[in-house]
Amino acid sequence: METRKEFKILFWIAAIFGVAFFLPVESARFNTAIAATFDLANWYAREHVILCLLPAFFIAGVISVFVSQGSVLRYFGANAKKWLAYTVAAVSGTILAVCSCTILPLFSSIHKRGAGLGPAIAFLYSGPAINILAIILTARILGFEMGLARTIGAVSFSVIIGVVMSLIYRKEEKIKREEQMNIELPPEKRPMWQTSFHFFTLVLILVFANWSSPASSDTSSTWYYLWAYKWYVTGFFSLLLGYSLIFILKIKWQWVLLSTLAIVASALLSSNFIDNAKLAPLVPMIVGIAALSIITLLDKNDEDNKEWTYSTWGFAKQILPLLAIGVVTAGFLLGSTHEGQTIAGVIPNEWIQWLVGGNSVASNFFASIVGAFMYFATLTEVPILQGLIASGMGKGPALALLLAGPSLSLPNMLVIRGVLGNQKTIVYITLVIVMAAISGLIYGAI
Repeated sequence: METRKEFKILFWIAAIFGVAFFLPVESARFNTAIAATFDLANWYAREHVILCLLPAFFIAGVISVFVSQGSVLRYFGANAKKWLAYTVAAVSGTILAVCSCTILPLFSSIHKRGAGLGPAIAFLYSGPAINILAIILTARILGFEMGLARTIGAVSFSVIIGVVMSLIYRKEEKIKREEQMNIELPPEKRPMWQTSFHFFTLVLILVFANWSSPASSDTSSTWYYLWAYKWYVTGFFSLLLGYSLIFILKIKWQWVLLSTLAIVASALLSSNFIDNAKLAPLVPMIVGIAALSIITLLDKNDEDNKEWTYSTWGFAKQILPLLAIGVVTAGFLLGSTHEGQTIAGVIPNEWIQWLVGGNSVASNFFASIVGAFMYFATLTEVPILQGLIASGMGKGPALALLLAGPSLSLPNMLVIRGVLGNQKTIVYITLVIVMAAISGLIYGAI
């Protein structure tokens, strides 16, 4: 046994030495891929983690702690009415407006609370795929026809994939139904409207903090005004969150007031001393998250308030390391594309463009597979596709990428595997890729 252990150590030393020895450091492609890896990681950390993921973890914590198991079972449980469960799941994306990674803590929460596999999967797909902002942007930039095709495809996919998954694992779902029939649920701790108010206040903070700039320079559009004043809107919902903390969660008003003053002070200081308009809002968001964590952890009136932050931290520990691995891998292999800037990965972009031209079976499947493994932040898939279409990408593969890309990514897959296990994750990914490719074929032939 000791000899085997020593050989294992020797193997890993030799493997690491071999990798270091044969690194193609003189290759321009390799060095560009390294640069793309760091660029994507840097952009992801600046643009996505603080404004998107951290609020999403707190929202997931609300589901895990404050949303009663009875509420989850009523709408998503294995015994819930199917039409209600799938309807709620399918339209959730229009409310959440999140990406494939931000949806993960929310999915993990409802899954742990006893949601049926089918509705949970429909929620997992619909969250990033039926983003109403992305669909509007798709219609405006890529054309009404593409926007309509994406809408129909995304809504139907979420339901079909959920139903197919529930049928494949119907024995497990039957056992879950029987178990849930025997659950004696405790009475609701607070009225449902209070929990909903708290939940949707956090959701609206997430949505408006990440509201993107308009595609056109039309300063009279509602989209432009919401973008121009998004931090004022976010601030308004933050005040509603303060109301919720005091009157619903019963946290001391003095603590909430001190937190509010700290956030306002940090916002004023960052706006005056940080020239970068994108980095300045991160400071008050970090201060707000820190203040919320501290006052909930120190609260002694209700253990659930402390548990909310512990649950949030639990989701962060589970998801952030896997996302980091996925982002680094995706950046190295596929490159970094954002804000009109493209840095190629090890796999040349020219290959991708060459492989997705026309409307063949191969081009649609390739677009679907590449889209599934790439990471798209909310709305970024539209400008990326605009460039690919201009380079000769067919409209069928474009739709296939739209239907597979936003809902999946390599980081997303790693986390789903941790929640569902290998088999269910592979089945889910396969269903998304195959259905996206078939939809692309049909759309391209019309």
